Amino acid sequence: MIYINDNIDAFDVEAALPLLSEERRQQTLRFRYARGRQTCAAAYLLLCEGLQKEYGITGKPLFSYGPHGKPALRDYPHIHFNISHCREAVVCAISDKPVGIDVESVGRYKESVARYTMNQQEMQQIQQAERPDVMFTRLWTMKEAVLKLSGEGLRDNLKDVLTDAAALHISTVVSPDTRYIYSVACE
Repeated sequence: MIYINDNIDAFDVEAALPLLSEERRQQTLRFRYARGRQTCAAAYLLLCEGLQKEYGITGKPLFSYGPHGKPALRDYPHIHFNISHCREAVVCAISDKPVGIDVESVGRYKESVARYTMNQQEMQQIQQAERPDVMFTRLWTMKEAVLKLSGEGLRDNLKDVLTDAAALHISTVVSPDTRYIYSVACE
C-alpha cells in the first residue's frame, strides 16, 4: 500500500513531535531547516498511519537497520516498508514483501547528469520525450526504488540498474500537477 502527503507546507512539526518515537524525534530535530524537519516527521507519521490501517499496529514503530542502512521494523520483521521524501511530497510503501520507493521533484533537466546515470536506451527515451525533465525524473525514481528495494543504496554504476532489475515489478506515478514523481519497486 502506498501512502502520500503532498501538502508539506501545512505540516505542523511542533504538533507532530509528541507522536514520534524518541529516536525519530531526535532525528527530526537534527535537521537544520524547517522543510527537513517537516518531511522527516511526516514520513514517520505516514508509516504509522499505514501500519495502523494495514495491520492494526498503534504503537510508535522502532527501527533496526540493515548493512547499508535500510530501516526495518524492529518488532515486526515480517512487515516491509520504505519511505522517501522530496520538497513537494513524502511517500511511504508498506508490504508483506520487500519494497523500495523513491519520490523526486521534477526539476531542471541536465543532460550531463543524464549521460552519467542513464544507458543509451534510457537516453533515447529522454531525448524523444515531450518533457525530458519528466522522463529523466521518472527513470531516476525507478532506479532509486530498485536500489532501495535491495537495500543497496546508490552505487557507482547506475546505467545498468533497470536492466539488472528486469524481473521486478516497477510502477511509476506522476503527480497531477507534475510537481513530483514517485516509483515503487517490489518482487
